Amino acid sequence: MSFYTGNRTGDVPGNLPAPYFWWECGGMFGAMIDYWFYTGDSTYNDVISQGLLHQVGPQNNYMPPNQTSTLGNDDQGFWGMAAMAAAEYNFPNPPTGQPQWLALAQGVFNSEVPRWDQTNCGGGLRWQIFPLNTGFDYKNSISNGANFNLAARLARYTNNQSYADWAEKQFDWMQDVNLIDPTSFAVYDGAHIEDNCTTVTKLQWTYNIGIYLHGAANMYNYTNGSSLWQERVTGLLKNAQSTFFPSSTGNVMVEVACEDGSSPGSAPTCDTDQLSFKAYLSRWLAATAVLAPFTAPTIQPLLASSAAAAAKQCTGGSSSTICGTKWTTGTWDGSMGVGQQMSALEVVHTTLAFVAQNNTSSSSTGANGRAGAGGSGQGSAVGAGEGGAGKGPVTETSGGTSQGDAGAGTNAQTWSGASMPGPVTKGDQAGASI
Repeated sequence: MSFYTGNRTGDVPGNLPAPYFWWECGGMFGAMIDYWFYTGDSTYNDVISQGLLHQVGPQNNYMPPNQTSTLGNDDQGFWGMAAMAAAEYNFPNPPTGQPQWLALAQGVFNSEVPRWDQTNCGGGLRWQIFPLNTGFDYKNSISNGANFNLAARLARYTNNQSYADWAEKQFDWMQDVNLIDPTSFAVYDGAHIEDNCTTVTKLQWTYNIGIYLHGAANMYNYTNGSSLWQERVTGLLKNAQSTFFPSSTGNVMVEVACEDGSSPGSAPTCDTDQLSFKAYLSRWLAATAVLAPFTAPTIQPLLASSAAAAAKQCTGGSSSTICGTKWTTGTWDGSMGVGQQMSALEVVHTTLAFVAQNNTSSSSTGANGRAGAGGSGQGSAVGAGEGGAGKGPVTETSGGTSQGDAGAGTNAQTWSGASMPGPVTKGDQAGASI
């Protein structure tokens, strides 16, 4: 949190300083909610709440007007997922009269649904929200993944089948266009609409597979251990393990697309955003182990080896606590930033997910409020927190206190409340050029 300046006089709550983009602050608040949940340390709670509430925008759906020049569906989604985590973990609720965590997550989801673009590629969300933003012609896995993740978590929290139906639709579409390989379960970056999404950009990032794994685990939990979602969770986890935890590193997590630069051993080429991606895979692996307990024996050693390696290299700076990018070196690599600190924090504190704890605010129950069957999770009511993993996310029927609004965001497709713009026409293009 030493990198965060939004709580200082004259600065804007919910913003990180340059070079960080707005979305990463939402990701950071999600990390700090995890930190509070796992450790019980409430030191930063007021700062977290202040930032999350300051950025909700006029329609309470995380579309603040000052972000429209760069606002993507993924950006909005990361803030929505932070609010969802606050609801699931019973983070202290906002004061009466302020938007509530569950309602904010619903507002994000509801405002994204009308952007489903059936005309191009047979469905999916575009990366960007507004037509003149670079990337409006690209459908990427992280934007659709955030929408899928929210749908799955809202289904589990509210026990509303409509959210589950949307999550099914999202996942099916991702496989239909091969952004999720139906056989290997590799999750690729995205595709452009110009060729109907037939040419897939096959970069693989930790946060892409993590966001789908966590969403699938929520669906597995919601459906009380359906064989379909067990197959999907298993496939995604197997691919994540083989891709991002290579045996050559001792199963320490690696951002394979950029961490080794142009060749093994060279300097990383990860940009500012990408330096934070390992935080999200750590976060979602731990949550998956709780929601789908049969995965815990695989996930626990992956996080344990990565946490030990990450902690070993967090020795930089004058404080000797600055963390670097590469966890495989055994020493600090000289880099520093929000992404590096967040990634190390998440992988370390998520190991606490495997410590069984009695916590009345986080009961070990599935979507329907029933206790889980234990470690196997085979075709039975599945409980968060069963089978060797510890505290889990609550639902409306198992201790959740956040108030929702099923209609939030439905009249706010854009920050101004105007109708959602459709695909760019030739007239739009001509006007833009003028």
